[in-house]
Amino acid sequence: MDILKAVLMGFIQGITEFLPVSSSGHLGLIKGLFGMESESILFDVLLHFATLIAIVAVFYKDVFKLVLEFIGICRDVFYNIAAFGRSLSGGKSPEYVRVISSAYRKFVLLLIISTVPTGIIGVLMKNIVEFTSGNLLVTGICLICTGLILFLSDFLADGEKKLKEMNNGDAFAIGTAQGIATLPGLSRSGVTIVAGVLCGLDRKFAAKYSFIMSIPAVFGALILELFDLGGENITGGDVGCYVLGMVIAAVIGYFALKFLMNIVVNRYFKFFAYYCAGIGLISIITFIVKKLI
Repeated sequence: MDILKAVLMGFIQGITEFLPVSSSGHLGLIKGLFGMESESILFDVLLHFATLIAIVAVFYKDVFKLVLEFIGICRDVFYNIAAFGRSLSGGKSPEYVRVISSAYRKFVLLLIISTVPTGIIGVLMKNIVEFTSGNLLVTGICLICTGLILFLSDFLADGEKKLKEMNNGDAFAIGTAQGIATLPGLSRSGVTIVAGVLCGLDRKFAAKYSFIMSIPAVFGALILELFDLGGENITGGDVGCYVLGMVIAAVIGYFALKFLMNIVVNRYFKFFAYYCAGIGLISIITFIVKKLI
């Protein structure tokens, strides 16, 4: 990989990861146009990791509290297990502590529930995603589907659910949507935000939940990819390009996320819908032309 390609892909990842236009679809389109289908899938994961850093930077207060409460949950779970063990040997009724005892602990539980279907679907679809990455036909079709989803979302009634009213079924449904959105061309943010709205979530909270929910999913994808590094040839020059692309993606992504959080409540998704449909058509036409030439 050369520096110009790394800069281009980092910029596209940063500006499209949070806007509902599918970063994977745009990266796939760039790969298809410039003959980069064979580029390492690791770079795609690292670019997503870079925009994950942007999410942490924007929601750092929430992320910090969630990490602390996750540690607290683990501590209380082990305490209850130990209490159960003591009751077996002592013959006394165990004294348990309440594990989900605050709003942020409920938030942690919901994120865990969302991550389960995302992880299962992600593992099952891993080979499909890698095979279709850079395929202009698949990317184009999925981009058009994203456009249709976004267009219809502006006609949905506003929900009122926030953290207090959100339930486990909502979390599972949104996590399932996130898993399906690993296909190139399906906007992860767009699909999951719309899924949240369909579940009755407040639009701004749906956006917030969507982005924070992506943190464990991206970490999981990065860990899975690290196990496959033995089969990839990565040079010192590639490492430098990867780092440069990540820095650009993180910085651009930070400002793109700030922008989206300011407009998500104003029903502007239809404009992104037109854009996705247009790019999808360009992708399909390009695929046909390249096949004919």
